[in-house]
Amino acid sequence: MKLTKTRFTFRALLLLLMLHSSGFSQSKKQQQLEERRRELQFEIKQIGVLLFEGKKEQKSVLSVVEDLDFKIKVRENLISITNQQANLLTREINSNQTKISKLRVKLKALKKDYAQMIVKSYKSRSDQSKLMFLLSSTNFQQAYKRLQYIKQYADYQKLQAELIKTETVKMQKLNIELVAQKKNKQALIEDNKRAKSILDNERLQQNALIKDIKNNLSQFSAQLKIKQSESRKIDKQIRKIIQAAIAESNIKAGKSSKLKVFSLTPEQKILAANFTANKGKLPWPVTNGVVKLRYGTKPSPIDPSLTIKSNGVRIATNKGEQVRAVFDGVVQGIMTPKNGNNTIMIRHGNYITIYKNLSKFYVNKGDKVTTKQMIGEVITNKSSGETILSFGIYKDSSIQNPSQWIYRL
Repeated sequence: MKLTKTRFTFRALLLLLMLHSSGFSQSKKQQQLEERRRELQFEIKQIGVLLFEGKKEQKSVLSVVEDLDFKIKVRENLISITNQQANLLTREINSNQTKISKLRVKLKALKKDYAQMIVKSYKSRSDQSKLMFLLSSTNFQQAYKRLQYIKQYADYQKLQAELIKTETVKMQKLNIELVAQKKNKQALIEDNKRAKSILDNERLQQNALIKDIKNNLSQFSAQLKIKQSESRKIDKQIRKIIQAAIAESNIKAGKSSKLKVFSLTPEQKILAANFTANKGKLPWPVTNGVVKLRYGTKPSPIDPSLTIKSNGVRIATNKGEQVRAVFDGVVQGIMTPKNGNNTIMIRHGNYITIYKNLSKFYVNKGDKVTTKQMIGEVITNKSSGETILSFGIYKDSSIQNPSQWIYRL
């Protein structure tokens, strides 16, 4: 009897642990998806404020198409995340319905077993019969075992009563959870319907604009090529300044000026190590913004035969937004090219962060800066009304992906 009871209790505990672990895992996944969904909803709101409100009439067709393409991709991500949430809820609902069915069967068996025990206990309820059961033992050892049996049987009755109570509460809780899950799923479905409707309208707008562009594709493609050429010139100047700084550091260290990496002082080594230790945790270079263009190469939404190469990220932000250093360092250089793409370069050991498209500077070459110190202000394009900061990171002369360094970029 004791062995059976122990096995039963172990199985019950194991099942409870497995169900709790499974539920916790699904709940955690659902929380992660909901957090990501809210981030995307906020990003779409920011896109509307930073790229579209009060700017549409001023923008060129190229800019509008690029911004719509960006907004569409974010909204597609939102729809995808919402679908994942709905699908996960469907699995959770099905799982809970299965659990409820199993609990009903289990409760029925427990109640039947308990009823039989009560009837049996009622029939042998007199203290005299229990006493006679003990006194009829052939020896002391048998009497002791019979006494243990009576006690175990009484304990088992109590255990069965507690199990029935526990399983009943569990089933009631699951039923409440099931109702909430079905309600949440319906809300997600409705959200997705609205999101898809907006997405369809945005695609219609984009297609109409692209149709107009195709009539003068060569003209727009030429504009794209000019923009890309200007960007390459700036990047080339930045690389030259970095290479000159590397050569200077090596000459000071008594090494060859042809080396492609910085020779660091002990202080600079510590700074570089701290910068590396903060990979993925560095603050944004602006307090408010959305990433309009990410690092890497991708086809142009205007002319797929052309590619857009980005050595950093472009962050749309508010008019008059101040730029801040993402880490302690020293201002390596300040560029003021004729096209107005003013740039600050800050060195952090053998790392350099780049801040382009500035209208004002608050620092000078050689100044020491600290994390989140304001170093300048982002310029607002007069023709489009857009305020875009271009941000990049180099390790020695090697370009880095800022999304791997900046927190949740």
